[in-house]
Amino acid sequence: MKRLFLSFLGTGFLKPAPGTWGCLASLPVGVILIDYGGFVGFSVAIVAVYFLGVHLVADVLQSDGQDDPGWIVIDEVAGQWVALLPVVIGAAQSGRSVTALWPGILAAFVFFRLFDIWKPGPIGWVDRRKDATGVMLDDVLAGVFAALSVMVLAIATHAAFFTPPAGDPPEATQEATE
Repeated sequence: MKRLFLSFLGTGFLKPAPGTWGCLASLPVGVILIDYGGFVGFSVAIVAVYFLGVHLVADVLQSDGQDDPGWIVIDEVAGQWVALLPVVIGAAQSGRSVTALWPGILAAFVFFRLFDIWKPGPIGWVDRRKDATGVMLDDVLAGVFAALSVMVLAIATHAAFFTPPAGDPPEATQEATE
């Protein structure tokens, strides 16, 4: 049961790039959690996965003697879900399904994988801890970096493509969108 959780339903055993497979598998599961639990339920799931992950990863590291076995991808799941938080908030604020904001989901996936592989600054520092907290927390930090990137991209996209033309009175713009 422990291996099933840590490998996120076995995706950690897929080759090549088990972390990418784990992230891809986390997306539909995340969407289901969001649909049924909303922002609060999804956030609780992230916290639960993180803390259970730290506990179970510590057991595996102690018994296997490895720093970060590649088959463990629950850390990628936690980080990928953190990266999705701005999309979840955007969906809730707009009253739309999270899947309607699929460009944000795609951006969260790409940015998360970028920061998880690149490991800039604090992500790399935490990764070098070589303990269960380091295994889990570096991915959560990569998720935070990805979430911030998704927010910046959303702001830039909306500013460039969805702002009313200059000179239109706000009432006319509101009437045109209704």
